Amino acid sequence: MGEWVRVAALEDCPPGSLRSVMVGSVPVVLCNVDGALYAVEDRCSHEELPLSDGELEGPILVCQYHGARFDVTSGAPRGLPAVRPIRTFAVEIRDDGIYIQGT
Repeated sequence: MGEWVRVAALEDCPPGSLRSVMVGSVPVVLCNVDGALYAVEDRCSHEELPLSDGELEGPILVCQYHGARFDVTSGAPRGLPAVRPIRTFAVEIRDDGIYIQGT
């Protein structure tokens, strides 16, 4: 297991928002679904474009480029053209901010 990395303050990622952060050299997007935080790699498995440019529809992250859809709770694809899952990361909220466990 990787070490935990502080990536943002809680107020930096309000409900319904996406926030692009880096965990080491890996781009990650924080997703706030009704107050629950999830983190997925910021690359669409369809064409490796940034998912942080998309939008959240509940727990579904929609890629703005080709409409691929992913469940941020599991990384599972939920709409074509994506057929491969995206990588997920563990998230913790601590007194001083949001932490993601790296690789």
